[in-house]
Amino acid sequence: MDAAERIGPCVSGVSKVVCIGLNYRDHANETGKAIPTEPVVFMKATTSISGPNDDVVLPKDAEKGDWEVELGIVIGRKAQYVAEENWLDYVAGFCVVNDVSERAFQIERGGQWVKGKSSDTFCPIGPWLVTPDEVPDLQALTLTAEVSGEIMQAGSTADMIFNCAEIVSYVSRFMTLLPGDVIATGTPAGVGFARNRYLKPGDSMRLSVSGLGEQYQRVVAYEDGAR
Repeated sequence: MDAAERIGPCVSGVSKVVCIGLNYRDHANETGKAIPTEPVVFMKATTSISGPNDDVVLPKDAEKGDWEVELGIVIGRKAQYVAEENWLDYVAGFCVVNDVSERAFQIERGGQWVKGKSSDTFCPIGPWLVTPDEVPDLQALTLTAEVSGEIMQAGSTADMIFNCAEIVSYVSRFMTLLPGDVIATGTPAGVGFARNRYLKPGDSMRLSVSGLGEQYQRVVAYEDGAR
């Protein structure tokens, strides 16, 4: 994409990116994990945020880059101990998030997931922030991820284990959510980890959530001195 046409992330001033793992039944099944009894919460560093069509840069020593199309919730006002029935009062809107991962860093190197989730460019957000009134049924959205022309993920938010109201309420019990914060609500089946198919330089990703727009990224290798 021409630099003059670049679209930045659809939200700025993000204090944190909170992610929910294993939140689709089919994805939990494909990983061989038990269905969670509470949301699995982890974080991505804010330095991983990028525009929806920016290149995804595989970090040094990357072996197992992966894709995850997700519905993102953007917080609109300070939220603490939110009741499920009031959750939308705290939401500015919704967007597409690609929770890019490096599975060797995440799974094989010990410690927490965050280091496999937080490389620069590992959190494309956007293109649009869509307000709640324009999304009639959040639990009936289609999510699609295509890698180098092949559809890898084709799921629905109807398959979520914990719905959006439950997620916002749950996360707000453990941390204060601030305006601009993003919650990535999980991904359906079809990730590279389950297929033994990982991202390599020259790949492309096209991701969409119905009504929220489409992202497109090229995959490139890290170069010393690059910004």
